[in-house]
Amino acid sequence: MTLSNQAKNLVTNLSNGNVLMGDIRKHAGAIKKDHELAMELWSAGQYFPRLLATLIFDNKLITEDVVDQLLSDMMQHDSQERNQIADWFMANQLIKNKNLAALMTTWEKAENPIKRRLFWYHQARLRWTGKTPPGNTDALMESLEKNMATEDPDVQWTMNFCAGWIGIHEPKYRSRCIELGEKLGLYKDERVPKNCTPSYLPEFIRIEVAKRA
Repeated sequence: MTLSNQAKNLVTNLSNGNVLMGDIRKHAGAIKKDHELAMELWSAGQYFPRLLATLIFDNKLITEDVVDQLLSDMMQHDSQERNQIADWFMANQLIKNKNLAALMTTWEKAENPIKRRLFWYHQARLRWTGKTPPGNTDALMESLEKNMATEDPDVQWTMNFCAGWIGIHEPKYRSRCIELGEKLGLYKDERVPKNCTPSYLPEFIRIEVAKRA
């Protein structure tokens, strides 16, 4: 894709090695919504321009085919960059369009690991942001107990995250989530900064429940 002068300037500006997340948000605030420009920035294939694109896409123009292409493109990045782009794409586009949000609920067994990761992140988000948890927790728990131990590490982390929020917001499943964490031992030896919540499920649930007591 041949880039417009605006896109070229932004790509250059976002490729100087000193880019902060706040800089990207400032650009997005000035641009607002510009789907064509977002697609240009995306086509550059670089991390920061793609982050900016996730903020200025028009979600009304994002079809399932477009989603598939964008998620496939994300696989070109390393794990850290890929997860950041995917998380911003979900938060700023997918959850803001009811059709795209519904699409995410079908991704549990998708071939693309980013889709599976976003499925679980979305399920977690529905629990920490909603007043009433969705009615699919039994099925989620069965899947967590069956599949979490062997999943791709990035997907596994998000499954663990979802299990944590199930345990926090749905007391009937709390002991089951804690037992799952004890059985798998994921992140048990993880060191976290002071005042940060650990990912180890028993501790994660204990600390977050105590905050809400």
